[in-house]
Amino acid sequence: MMVYVWLGILVAAVVLEIATTQIVSIWFAIGALAAFITALIGVEQLWIQIVVFVVVSAIAVAVTRPLVKKMINKKAEPTNADMVIGKTGIVTEKIDNLAPSGIVKVNGSVWTARSADDSVIEADEKVIIKEISGVKLLVIKEN
Repeated sequence: MMVYVWLGILVAAVVLEIATTQIVSIWFAIGALAAFITALIGVEQLWIQIVVFVVVSAIAVAVTRPLVKKMINKKAEPTNADMVIGKTGIVTEKIDNLAPSGIVKVNGSVWTARSADDSVIEADEKVIIKEISGVKLLVIKEN
């Protein structure tokens, strides 16, 4: 009977892996395959099958995780919007995080803006763009 349970877990893990864009269940599929083979060859003690599943899954994680980390590109690709970081902009509408209000013009584009240090920055002040959070610039007043 456990042969079918392990086969079901194996199929479910493979289907989940195929359905997702991330590597999430391949290790459990490998563990389920090992437990399935254990049950198939006649080992009837459930605890042994579970131990095989857990140990093989853990070994699969330990062996493949470093390879997966190398394969996944963690480096964020810069976008055109990232080019404004570090640039100077002009406040066209007072920046007040409590209001919330603020608009900055930089490189000919108009952005909503918030103060990175929670200070109020008046219109016509020059600001430096520190980062982009969603569609808002986080800025500080230029010295």
